[in-house]
Order: sequence, then structure tokens, then C-alpha cells
Amino acid sequence: VQLQASGGGLVQAGGSLRLSCAASGGTFRRVASGWFRQAPGKEREFVAAITRNGGTTYSADSVKGRFTLSRDNAKNTVYLQMNSLKPEDTAVYYCHAFRLDTLTNFWGQGTQVTVSS
Repeated sequence: VQLQASGGGLVQAGGSLRLSCAASGGTFRRVASGWFRQAPGKEREFVAAITRNGGTTYSADSVKGRFTLSRDNAKNTVYLQMNSLKPEDTAVYYCHAFRLDTLTNFWGQGTQVTVSS
């Protein structure tokens, strides 16, 4: 599975962005997917994840109530809607997918999100 992330950019605090992650080269329905992020000088951290059928989502406490993760299996795409953005959300966001039957992780290239105060 190849993952292509898009949608990052510069936004003021309180604003919104929507990240997209388009998958190709595999069966998207077989993978759980989500997002991680890495701020300068920090380790990569979990942001949100969604199960293969989109029935269950998981979010880091730091983004609960502000970020919403969804997926469209017909379009092989995962979306991260980010609202009420804060300067501490500034990071490179990485799309991620996980195939349970083969224990394989897939990573997309990062997309920069910068939130100005």
C-alpha cells in the first residue's frame, strides 16, 4: 500500500485544516489507518486511528473534541478534519496504515501543518 498525504499548510490559531491520505497499490479495506505527527525536536506521536470499516476511531487526548478522523473506502482515502487548531499542533503529519494479518506498517510522506499564534 502506498500512501499519499496532502492538505497541510499555514493557518492561524483557531482555524481549520483537512488532511487527506490517498492509498493505492493494495486493498485499502484490509488496513486500519490514521495519522501520527512529529514536532521539531520531539518524537513522533500518535494522533488518531480508524478501523478498517470505519466503525471505530481512536484519538490522542490532546486532539479529542477538535480532530475528526474518517475514511471513504470507495475512494481509498482517509481524512483528518482539524478544527480549533493550536500552535502546539504544529508538526509534520504522517499518514499511517496497518495490516493486521501481516503485521505490516505503511507510512506516507509527511505534510507540514503550521499554526501561528
